Amino acid sequence: MSSMPDAAAPDLLFVLLPDSGIAPDGPDTLAPLAAALQAQYPNAATLTVHPPLRDDEGRCRWWVGLQPSAEGVDAALPHLIDRLRMEAVKLELPWQRVALAGIGDGGLLALEAVQSEAALVGRVLSFAGGYLSRPEAAPQDVCVHLLHGLEDQRFPYRHVVDAAQSLVDLGADVTADLLPHLDHGLHPALIEKAMEQLRTFIPARLWREAVIAAQDSERPVG
Repeated sequence: MSSMPDAAAPDLLFVLLPDSGIAPDGPDTLAPLAAALQAQYPNAATLTVHPPLRDDEGRCRWWVGLQPSAEGVDAALPHLIDRLRMEAVKLELPWQRVALAGIGDGGLLALEAVQSEAALVGRVLSFAGGYLSRPEAAPQDVCVHLLHGLEDQRFPYRHVVDAAQSLVDLGADVTADLLPHLDHGLHPALIEKAMEQLRTFIPARLWREAVIAAQDSERPVG
């Protein structure tokens, strides 16, 4: 599923990655997120990339099996990376104007994508997702937004806290919002918090550029 702005060419692209286990002909679980993004960014395009695999019951899967593994993620990443590159070229957008938003396994895949591939997207929104293991490097020039429910049993929040602390220590641009009373899923409160972070969070790179510009302006001329 995709959506394009009515008039001018899009100035942003949000690529949405659903969770595993959904039926391909079932209700669009990402519709509330797409609607919120389109309301906040009317000149943005949204594109849903569905998991390519099917289990014995016909439900979508990013990888074989119920649990994510290094092998499964490694197998899923090349297709996703190629698709992101292709869509950015098609819309004539630089990678910084492309964002990934994933739910559950889709969130995990989005996070691992920017860990494995530089200059891929400018922002990642991970709803109820997590990392395969504690990050040991910070993605360059990527804002990472972790949005999680404290009652999530599939991806326990303590792993999200640990990953966020690791990213902070590594100098990454990261936010982590843990909301009470929410279990695994894409909840309206998480979407609302994500829109707030997209509106207000200023990457450290921009702060550094502003400081340098201010220092240059204060230097005497001649």
